[in-house]
Amino acid sequence: MSENKQDSGEFAASAPEERSAFQALKRGLRRKCPCCGTGNIFRKYVTVEDECAVCGEELGHIRADDIPPYFTIMIVGHIVVPAVMWSEQAWSPSLWTHVAIWPALTLALTLAFLPFIKGGVLGVLWALKMFEDEKRYPVAK
Repeated sequence: MSENKQDSGEFAASAPEERSAFQALKRGLRRKCPCCGTGNIFRKYVTVEDECAVCGEELGHIRADDIPPYFTIMIVGHIVVPAVMWSEQAWSPSLWTHVAIWPALTLALTLAFLPFIKGGVLGVLWALKMFEDEKRYPVAK
């Protein structure tokens, strides 16, 4: 092949960009950009930035949909339900004590975990290149 591929009309096949799903997961769990690990992934509580302010990576087209709430419910449920059962066995508190403690704890844990879990899910989706392409690249019919 010739030394100057662009002049001869030949183009070198670029290697596919390697994206580590584990590294993107770690960055997402910290609520940072999965590409650079520096910029914030969220504009507000769980509203995704359109693009990273540091590296310019487009983030707004990544849709996590129902995955983060599902994982959040699963994790919070695995914390709260055993705690309810343990407290019932250990102290046998009144019904009003249960009503006062457990819904508030469930809500607090859910609100605390959701942005971190959504960040992790967005990081993995970014690493696997699972985007909302159907709006940007419509399928020919």
